[in-house]
Amino acid sequence: MSEKTSAEVIIGGKVYTLSGYEGEEYLQRVATYINNKIHEFDSMEGIRRFPGDMKATLIQLNIADDYFKARAQVEKLERELEKKDKEIYNLKHDLISNQIKTESDEKILKELEEENRRLSLEMAKLEASLEETQRNNVAARMQTETE
Repeated sequence: MSEKTSAEVIIGGKVYTLSGYEGEEYLQRVATYINNKIHEFDSMEGIRRFPGDMKATLIQLNIADDYFKARAQVEKLERELEKKDKEIYNLKHDLISNQIKTESDEKILKELEEENRRLSLEMAKLEASLEETQRNNVAARMQTETE
């Protein structure tokens, strides 16, 4: 775990010492956020006249509202991320399945090409044999006719 950090910050014109396990820069950002909220409320005409405790409560409610909206946004983004992770998983699964099918198809294609070559060679031999037989038959007919 990180070391505990302390930082002096000014909130609403008063100096406070904030402590936490975050860095000083973070603690200053927290104070700046609160000061911006105070300034935001002080700039609203109707709220300026409210008593200090009522103004503080309104600021606290506004900060809580920001928090819950941010939390809802984070949850939405986490759901979207989970959905995207599932989509990626499914796409990877589809890709692997398609790669396996492609490899299988390539193997079948090679076997069919080899079978085609073998059959083409056999057909060429049979055609040559047929031509030879036909020549022999023609020669035999010619010999019988000359006799």
